[in-house]
Amino acid sequence: MIILSTAVFALVLAFALGTSLGFFREVFAVPQDPLAGQIREVLPGANCGACGFPGCDNYAAAVASGSAGVNNCPVGGTAAAEKIAALMGVSGGSVAQLVSVLACQGSRQHAPLKGTYTGLQSCRGAKLAAGGTKLCAWGCLGFGDCVKVCRFGALSMGDDGLPRVDHAKCTGCRLCLDECPQALLKGVPQNQRGAMALCSNRNVIKQMVIKTCKRGCIKCELCVKNCPEKCITMDRGIPLVNYTQCTSCGTCAAKCPTKVFNIIEKDIWRAAQ
Repeated sequence: MIILSTAVFALVLAFALGTSLGFFREVFAVPQDPLAGQIREVLPGANCGACGFPGCDNYAAAVASGSAGVNNCPVGGTAAAEKIAALMGVSGGSVAQLVSVLACQGSRQHAPLKGTYTGLQSCRGAKLAAGGTKLCAWGCLGFGDCVKVCRFGALSMGDDGLPRVDHAKCTGCRLCLDECPQALLKGVPQNQRGAMALCSNRNVIKQMVIKTCKRGCIKCELCVKNCPEKCITMDRGIPLVNYTQCTSCGTCAAKCPTKVFNIIEKDIWRAAQ
């Protein structure tokens, strides 16, 4: 009898709670903007936050209210921007499509380890627990945290311990950029041309750079001195290129003794094909 009474009470209580929830949902429901719903249908649904909003729903609502631009979604790209612009009755404009590039060549072959690491098998964990696993304090830690957060299958770990980017699949969502504790993944415009230094080692002592990574920038500044366009400067130990002047002549790549420089359209884009 007690069991039956308990069961009946539970059913009555569940019915009462369900009815109450349905009632209050209708009473306190927040009206949704139909335009925001239409915009949301156009968006890819990645919810990656690259637009500057927590997710696609929030971005759609912001666009509908006029507080966000129509071309903030790098995943949807120009096609999505044009569709959203048509819904808003404005001009679309292009979306600056970025893809990820790893600014490090410190593979297992080139960058020796400090020792045997047995802690949490993640880049962030190794960074916090041991200050990294390699002698180069700026190098890729190789546990693939970036691969794990990529929602588009654009990242994979290579046999050399470095992540590989499939630029055909990369949407520029920036999730991998935010995940890397070493800040080694850079967002590069998909149509970028010119030379790029694939090194993030800021150690100014040449001997220490050579000891920690055979493909590290040794700060010799031969790239700066020999650039015919004078478009390379040093910034905290890393060569930076002014792409408005760079002609992809390849002089910096040829002169660099540790092969730090790569020509983007030749060595980076084509290598990923």
